[in-house]
Amino acid sequence: MGFLLRGMLIGLLFGLPVGAVGALTVQRAWGFGVKAGLLTDLGSSVADCFYACVGAFGLTLISDFLLKWQTVIAALGGALILLMGCKSLFFPQGELPPEEDSLGGTKMFLTSFAIGITNPAAILTFLFAFSYFGIGDVQNLWEGSSLVAGVFCGTYFWWGTLTALTRWVRRKAGKLQLSTMNRIFGAVLCLFGGIVFLRLLLSHIS
Repeated sequence: MGFLLRGMLIGLLFGLPVGAVGALTVQRAWGFGVKAGLLTDLGSSVADCFYACVGAFGLTLISDFLLKWQTVIAALGGALILLMGCKSLFFPQGELPPEEDSLGGTKMFLTSFAIGITNPAAILTFLFAFSYFGIGDVQNLWEGSSLVAGVFCGTYFWWGTLTALTRWVRRKAGKLQLSTMNRIFGAVLCLFGGIVFLRLLLSHIS
């Protein structure tokens, strides 16, 4: 099995657990459309690619730094998730206008990227996945690039599928109050943010 194909499989499996980014994707695809969902997906996939790149090319200087400060980085990510959840819960938005400017799209990309990048433990997950699929030390730039590109394709395919499925359910569901749905999604994000801090607390206690 080639590096590209194995990377795609790893990316697909890595994206399957629907966490905070998944909830954010569903929220934005539901309320703001396919473009908003795909931009959110892109940010998460780029973050995954960064960690896949660190693992594939053995960038120990970066990985050591991120793992050393993973508690602080994870806390920042948890705070961001809580902030976005509270915003959706207490200040729900309506539909975005068709002429949504590029700043809105950039914000959607950056927020999902920030959530994805504040999970340094993903490096260890990728290293385990690479080992499981029989990927040892990457011998050259082509192998590493193929692996990372595969991870991107796999994760983005999954998030794109989730976006399409969300829009399909939205059409079948008929006219639901968007503000009500945003409050539900906000509560889910708050839950995921709380889980981040609970894990950090338990790790320090143990």
